Amino acid sequence: MLSLAAPALGALFAEPLFLAVDSATVGHLGTAQMAGLGVASAVLLNVVLLCVFLAYGTTTVVARDIGAGRPRAGLEGGIDGMWLGLLMGGAFACVALPMAPELVQVFGSSARAAPYATTYLQISATGLPSMLLVLAATGVMRGLQHVNTILTVTVTALAANVALNFVLVYPAGMGIAGSALGTVIAQTGAAAVLAGAVLREARRRGARTRPTAKGVLAAAITGVPLLLRTALMRVAVVVMAFVATAQGDRGLAAHQIAFTLWFLLAIPPEAFGIAAQSMVAQAVGATAAGHPRAIGHRAVAWGLASGVCLALLVVVLRPAFVPLFTRDPAVREIALTLVLVVAATQPVGAVLYVIEDVLIGAGDGGFLAWSSLVALAGFLPLAWLVLARREGVVALWGALCAWLVVRFACAAWRFASDGWIERDPRVRAGRAG
Repeated sequence: MLSLAAPALGALFAEPLFLAVDSATVGHLGTAQMAGLGVASAVLLNVVLLCVFLAYGTTTVVARDIGAGRPRAGLEGGIDGMWLGLLMGGAFACVALPMAPELVQVFGSSARAAPYATTYLQISATGLPSMLLVLAATGVMRGLQHVNTILTVTVTALAANVALNFVLVYPAGMGIAGSALGTVIAQTGAAAVLAGAVLREARRRGARTRPTAKGVLAAAITGVPLLLRTALMRVAVVVMAFVATAQGDRGLAAHQIAFTLWFLLAIPPEAFGIAAQSMVAQAVGATAAGHPRAIGHRAVAWGLASGVCLALLVVVLRPAFVPLFTRDPAVREIALTLVLVVAATQPVGAVLYVIEDVLIGAGDGGFLAWSSLVALAGFLPLAWLVLARREGVVALWGALCAWLVVRFACAAWRFASDGWIERDPRVRAGRAG
C-alpha cells in the first residue's frame, strides 16, 4: 500500500502546482490579467472536477479485470474510457470556444478582466481533450499499479509548464495567452506520454485499442454514478462559496485561506485512498471475499493516522502560517478560528476519503451518489440559515462539518456492512464456497 500511496501523493501534490505556476507567471502582468486568470480557471476547474470520474472509473475497471485474470479485457475497458475522455473533451471545447465571453460573464468577470479571461479560456479550451485524456489514462495506470509512471509524467509536465510559461509570456511577449498556451502544450505532452504507455501495454497483451460504440457507451454508463456524486459535491462547494461571499470581504478572505488549507490537507489521505481503490478492485476481481475488507481496514488506519497527525500539525503551526496569507488583523482573527475548525475535521475527513475510495474500488458508486444526495439535502438548509441570518463564515464552516459528518456516517455504515463486497456475484459465490 505504501509503495502505491507514496507516488500517488507526489502526483497529487504536483497537480495543483500547474495553476500555481500560471498564477505566479500571470500575476506579474497586472491585476486585470490575474483576475481574468481566476475567472477562466474557475470555468476550467469545474469541467475537470466534474470529469474526475474518468480516473476513478477506469481504475476500478482495469484493476478488477486484472484481479480476475483478464488483463486484456481490463485494458480494453480502460482504453474505452480514454476514448470517452477525448470525446467529452472535444465536446466541451466545441462549447467553450464560441461561448467563452458568455461563460466568463456567468462567473462574474469584471469589464477589465473579461478580455483576459476570454483569451485564456479560449486557448485553454483547445487543451480540454488532453486534460480529460490525462484523467482517464491516469486511471488506467493506477489500475495497472504503475503509479511511478504517473508521478514521473506529472513532474516532467510541471517542469515543462514552468519553462514554457516563462518563455511564452515574457521573451515571446504573448502575455496571458502565452501562459494558457504553455499549459496546453505541457498537458498535451503529458496526455501523449501516458496514452503511449497504455497503448504499449495494450499491444503487449493483445488488447484492442480502437474505440467501439458499445465499449465507449459502457464506460459512460459506468461513470454515471460517480459523475452524479461529483456534481452533488460541487454543488455544495459552489453554495459554500456563494454564502461566504455574502459574509463580507474579510469573511470571504478568511474562508479562502481555510478552504485552501482544507483542500491541501485532503491530499495525503486521498493518496492512501487511491492505493486502496486499486488494491480493493483487484481483490474483488479475484473473488477474495475477506481480502477487500482487510485492505480497507489497513487503508483506513493509514488515513486516520495521517488525519490526526495533520490536525495536530495545523493546530501547533497555525500562529506561524496564518499571518503568511494576510496582513489584515481582522482576517487573521477569523482565519485562526477557521483553521481550528479545519483541523477538527481532519480525522473524520481522512477516514471518509479513504472509505469512499474503497467503495469506488468495489464498484459501489451508486451508493456514494445517494449518500452525496442525502448529505447535500442536509447541508443546503444550514447554508441557507447562515445566509439569511448573516451568521458569518465560522457558522458556514459548521454547516460544512455537518455535511462531512453525514457523508461519513453513510460511508461508515456501508463499509461496516457486507453489501459493498457482495455486489459482484462471483464474490458471493466465493463466500458461499
